[in-house]
Amino acid sequence: CYNKFTYPQKFTPLQFRLGPTLQGKRVRVHTNYPARGKKFNSQEFRVLEWINPTGREDDSDKYCKLDLEISGSYQYYFGCGDEEKTGGGYIVVDPVLRVGHERNILPLDSVTIQTYLSKCLGPLDEWLDRFRVAKKTGYNMIHLTPLQKLGESRSSYSIADQLELNPEFSPPGKNYTWTDVGNLIEKIRKEWNMLCITDVVYNHTAANSKWLRLHPECGYNLVNSPHLKPAWILDRALWHFSCDVAGGKYSDSGLTPLIENEKQLKVRVAWDVFSPLKLWEFLQVNVDKVVEQFKKMLQAEGPEVKGKHKLKIIQDLQYKRFGNTVDMKMALEMFGRFTNGPAAIQVCCDWFKKSLEELNVECYKEMQGHHEKAINCIMGTVHYERLAANGPKLGPVTRKQPLVTRYFTFPFEDMPMEKEQLLLQNPDDSCHFLAHNGWVMGDDPLRNFAEPGSNVYLRRELVCWGDSVKLRYGNKPEDCPYLWAHMKKYTEIMAKHFFGVRLDNCHSTPLHVAEYMLRSAREHRLDLYVVAELFTESEELDNAFVTRLGITSLIREAMSAGDSHEQGRLVYRFGGEPVGSFIQPNIRPLVPGIAHAMFLDVTHDNECPIKVRSVYDCLPTSAIVSMACCATGSTRGYDELVPHQISVVKEERLYSRWNADALPSSAGEVNLQSGIMAGKLALNRLHKDLAEKGFTQVYVDQLDEDTVAVTRHCPSTHRSVVTVSRTAFKNPKRHHYRERVSPMFIPGQIEEVILEAHMVERDAGSYVKHEKYINGMPEYTVELWEHLQLQDSKTVKQGEATTNGRSGFVQEIVFDRLNPGSVIAFRVSLDPKSQDNVGFLRTQLSQFNRLYKSGSLTDPSCICAFSALSLMSKLSLADLNMLLFRCDAEEKDDGGGCYNIPSWMVLKYGGLQGFVSVLSDIRPKNDLGHPFCDNLRQGDWMLDYISSRLMNKGGALREVGKWFHAIFTYLQHIPRYLVPCYFDAIIAGAYATAVDAVFKNMSSFVQSGSTLVKQLVLGSVQMCGVGWVPALPPLSPALEDVPYRLNPNTKQEEQCCVSLAAGLPHFSSGIFRCWGRDTFIALHGLLLITGRHIEARNIILAFAGTLRHGLIPNLLGEGTSARFNSRDAVWWWLQCIQDYCAMIPQGISILSCPVSRMYPTDDSEPQPAGTVDQPLYDVIQEALQRHMQGIEFRERNAGPQIDSKMRDEGFNIEAKVNPDTGFVYGGNRFNCGTWMDKMGESDKAGNRGIPATPRDGSAVEIVGLCKSTVRWLMRLNKNGHFPYSSVSVHRDGEIHTVSYEEWNQRIQDNFEKMFYVSPDPEDPNEQHPDLVHKRGIYKDSYGASSPWCDYQLRPNFTIAMVVAPELFTVERAWAALEVAEKKLLGPLGMKTLDPDDMVYCGVYDNALDNDNYNLAKGFNYHQGPEWLWPVGYFLRAKLYFAKQMGQEVYDHTVYLVKNVLSRHHIHLERSPWKGLPELTNENGQFCPFSCETQAWSIATILEVLHDLCEAEDL
Repeated sequence: CYNKFTYPQKFTPLQFRLGPTLQGKRVRVHTNYPARGKKFNSQEFRVLEWINPTGREDDSDKYCKLDLEISGSYQYYFGCGDEEKTGGGYIVVDPVLRVGHERNILPLDSVTIQTYLSKCLGPLDEWLDRFRVAKKTGYNMIHLTPLQKLGESRSSYSIADQLELNPEFSPPGKNYTWTDVGNLIEKIRKEWNMLCITDVVYNHTAANSKWLRLHPECGYNLVNSPHLKPAWILDRALWHFSCDVAGGKYSDSGLTPLIENEKQLKVRVAWDVFSPLKLWEFLQVNVDKVVEQFKKMLQAEGPEVKGKHKLKIIQDLQYKRFGNTVDMKMALEMFGRFTNGPAAIQVCCDWFKKSLEELNVECYKEMQGHHEKAINCIMGTVHYERLAANGPKLGPVTRKQPLVTRYFTFPFEDMPMEKEQLLLQNPDDSCHFLAHNGWVMGDDPLRNFAEPGSNVYLRRELVCWGDSVKLRYGNKPEDCPYLWAHMKKYTEIMAKHFFGVRLDNCHSTPLHVAEYMLRSAREHRLDLYVVAELFTESEELDNAFVTRLGITSLIREAMSAGDSHEQGRLVYRFGGEPVGSFIQPNIRPLVPGIAHAMFLDVTHDNECPIKVRSVYDCLPTSAIVSMACCATGSTRGYDELVPHQISVVKEERLYSRWNADALPSSAGEVNLQSGIMAGKLALNRLHKDLAEKGFTQVYVDQLDEDTVAVTRHCPSTHRSVVTVSRTAFKNPKRHHYRERVSPMFIPGQIEEVILEAHMVERDAGSYVKHEKYINGMPEYTVELWEHLQLQDSKTVKQGEATTNGRSGFVQEIVFDRLNPGSVIAFRVSLDPKSQDNVGFLRTQLSQFNRLYKSGSLTDPSCICAFSALSLMSKLSLADLNMLLFRCDAEEKDDGGGCYNIPSWMVLKYGGLQGFVSVLSDIRPKNDLGHPFCDNLRQGDWMLDYISSRLMNKGGALREVGKWFHAIFTYLQHIPRYLVPCYFDAIIAGAYATAVDAVFKNMSSFVQSGSTLVKQLVLGSVQMCGVGWVPALPPLSPALEDVPYRLNPNTKQEEQCCVSLAAGLPHFSSGIFRCWGRDTFIALHGLLLITGRHIEARNIILAFAGTLRHGLIPNLLGEGTSARFNSRDAVWWWLQCIQDYCAMIPQGISILSCPVSRMYPTDDSEPQPAGTVDQPLYDVIQEALQRHMQGIEFRERNAGPQIDSKMRDEGFNIEAKVNPDTGFVYGGNRFNCGTWMDKMGESDKAGNRGIPATPRDGSAVEIVGLCKSTVRWLMRLNKNGHFPYSSVSVHRDGEIHTVSYEEWNQRIQDNFEKMFYVSPDPEDPNEQHPDLVHKRGIYKDSYGASSPWCDYQLRPNFTIAMVVAPELFTVERAWAALEVAEKKLLGPLGMKTLDPDDMVYCGVYDNALDNDNYNLAKGFNYHQGPEWLWPVGYFLRAKLYFAKQMGQEVYDHTVYLVKNVLSRHHIHLERSPWKGLPELTNENGQFCPFSCETQAWSIATILEVLHDLCEAEDL
């Protein structure tokens, strides 16, 4: 979006980072910000170089950088893929202003500016005396209206020569130049610490500009803009009519020069002006002439009729009456159907003539519409200027004060209208009829109202400046060379001598012109201060000007407020953060912004506040403005209480000079006794002080309908300034104000009354307008006292309700004499105890951020003796699980629960992540009104929860809890409004420290990993913890490095091994926490890759101990409540052992580790740990042996007591190996032994006890996992690491031995024969060609009881591709992956079923119970919804086979993989759970029945990143 822009500070490094949606794509960032040492060229863009700190895996840390050293506006855009421009925006770099001999920085928010009309300054020799008024009243910047020679009207903005200094500034005998002006301005900068800026006027020049006479092409004249001819004729007619009215021509009929009868005037304008002009003729065609031409063409050729057309008039470019025509070819097609003879031709001509006449009627109506609008605009102008009570009441119509302002110049003697129109025929004359400039109410400011297509001049919609000519630049310098060169030179002179410019009439200045001129200006002054006043009434349009022109500040005005409430709102809107705002991170997203404000009490071209409001309001409004956290200012005359507008056109008097000894009645002299100047000095000093000392936070409080309190707060010292202003929009002499202002309660300790001031009357005579000098009202002044103690105040007194609670002081202030027109300002600090606690707190926080060193104090009691880093470095990863995570169910297992905010919700975690997730959402928005912040301000419950939760634990966690308790002790004793920001700082710092401790306890892959890697590995800590009751069965006592703890109930030591939760919150606690399949799908990613080898070993061995029937449990149930109904869990377990041996140094040693068998035989009762120990390799061999022999049993306690949904046949478990193919097969149509294990449960739909996806037979991923295992065991045996080379089978009384090598080869030889669905319909291996509906894929199973299930397209074959890629032919595998990508890949996960399948449904709703067999009670759990964990295997398979396909394919695949991963990055960033969900509904939609974070989802994505890293390291 090109209107978005950012406001980085100069010398700030700006980074462009890839948003998650762009990661994995080929992105190029272009900018026209110049390279170091190069000159800026707005049309010259360069490509920025990408920097990747980690250098691998993914794009989450990739960025390119700009070091911003030059102020101005710069553009950037980025292209993605083949797109040159995908998006972009602007960067506006603020200038750095410097003053004094030492060139000290003048902060932008400390600017206080005063406007001077240059023509009222007198000779240059007298300027310092008049500027001294600004200096003595505390201003640090002066704005001068144009200093050039003025036009005949004497308007300050009607410039006769842009290059010539106004000769009036040179007294007799002297000839001052721009250099003299520049020297004076430089003197002011160095000696007075003040800067000067001036206006630049680009869109008009004075009508009497000599250069315009020589170059009329620079304006809109009737030669280069003939479309204005009708408007010019109307303008001349109105002039002649006005002269007639002034001469009394219509007096006898009631229309006198003194307009009193609007109705009579309107009739006369319509009949005597508009009707005779026949302006519609400029839009019409000459019917007879065009028909004659048409007739000749008919006679010459007979056209072929084609389709239907609508005849349209083609406008004559020279705008001659009846000069228009039509498209004759189209006319022939439309009306030339019958050309067989003269009679037929005449019929066509008559038909055509009628159509032309109809067109002319339309043109007449169009012009009549313009007439009506023009008459209404004329009458509106006349009413305002001559009749309205609030208008200027110009009096009788005269030649000097015509009825309406002329729209065009007429540099000739008056002549009759008929002769004037003859001048149009001579270009040398008509080129001097130039259009005046002005503005159009409610018009699009980006539209040039003088260009063709606009009827503003014809419709008299222009509020016209009759002294100025609108300039016509064209689109580029070549369109009007003289004008561009002239105005460029003008700009360069201004930039050379002034420190900034105000863009006059900015909203009407062509953007491309202003861009060009400001670029030229910045070549001469790099730190150019640019201000402008826009009247677009649209923030979006304002941004268009700000971004393209590099505007530093937009002028805003307090006088735009209709009441004090709105005025206070403007203060809040135009700068500063809320009081108590969160401290933002050092590196943070630079969000789109709005322009800085220059907030003025009144601008120099607006109505006088004394007339609009009252004289008593000048002081309080100035006080409110001065408290704004932005540039502020005023116009000369406001402070002196000049009771009228100082007209930019009519004012010719001089400003008064400074004289400290002048009397109030002294003519031409002012001092601090004049008007509100003493008050303004105090306020300007205060404004500057607040900006320079970092009072960046603002709070506005409306005490009553007239009284506004504004607080400026410093976030480092926590000192505040509170200003209370009682406005007087209405004169207190004529309006009744309430007698008292209600008391105010100020948190903190009032150090002093900085100032108190009142508007008062004095006996100095009444105002009389001086003839020579601009003078104010002497009868009013300010009564001012500064730096008082509270008890000495004449305005307030301290109330009785001073409290000193635990959170500091709150002082009641009673207003005793805050009359309308009064102001009081307090300096407030924290009470001593709160100051100490904040200082101690900041000392502790400085360990996280050096920013807090400022204002820090050392606590002599040393209640925080240790740093968070030293304490957290002692925590184990299991401890960090407790510190950072644990969902509500886990907390409740321990007898607690997550923190609950009653007015809002329960947090996601009991640990720090629960708080951080909320804070990271509200911090960037400074959402201090959030229920979370309310809870913090209202009490200490959250603080107590965090510390006591940890202190109730043992060991190192208890010490961390004590640290929180200590630091929260400080927090509890500071003002409550500061608690949210400091709580955030504590939690954010502690969280970052804890997270760093996590990474230091993990593998080098993690420690050097990208942001995405580190976000994902937190899932390892999130899922792996130790509950109140250990979830894993005990390991062998003979095993080393097993963690133990003291059971608080039995006081006996017990093992406390980490277990891996399947998902949160549904599978987090109790017997449903650990599942064999989930554990071993996730273990590789969450434990092996992260370097948690001991925990991985313990989990592998714990499950090994539960082996029964040759299977490991699906639901572990602590071993004693295990269910052995999973055919795939044992193979995932075996795959993890293989991975452990391959990835861990000396990992092969796990094979000899003792396994304590809970069930030494299938029928034995659970045995205590150590009763029967076996080496792991024996347990592995048993699992393989039992499968080859054939597993067949009925679950123990079969029936509703263990599964209320399953039918009786479903409890029969079978898992065997086909001796011919080597494939593992098993299951039946009443159970589901793989991960797609949804059992029907709806009686309404009749699917209870029916598996949705039984996947009996040989499931493709189990075949792949089996192949991976036997290949591994074969190689282990050959290398002497596994004592078994084969398995033995007892069949028919004989022992048959099958070597692992044979088993491996049988699977290899048969896999593609049985699983591949060939593109060839005649493939002899295909047993069920009638069931094939997708070719070039791999079957989901082989030998299913329902054969059509084999042919369903599902993502499971990609698992086999990863664990046993040798089974696949490269080309076939790639083609199948392409099909899966096209049909199954979703935003986050993989569709679990081909959307073309008849039973596909992508929305999972487990609560729905109806008669739909395929949907009821979530029957479609694996029939379409998009599961996340398979996408990891899909991407890993793509990467593997892409490498076999060649570098180009691989590079393209890496882009795909990174792009898919970016979506997971988005989800991780946004999820309060900081994890990846179990599944989504179709197309990535949220599924409310999914686990919010799932172990295997996180793990498999982490595996993809690990594969990418390993590939890049090769």
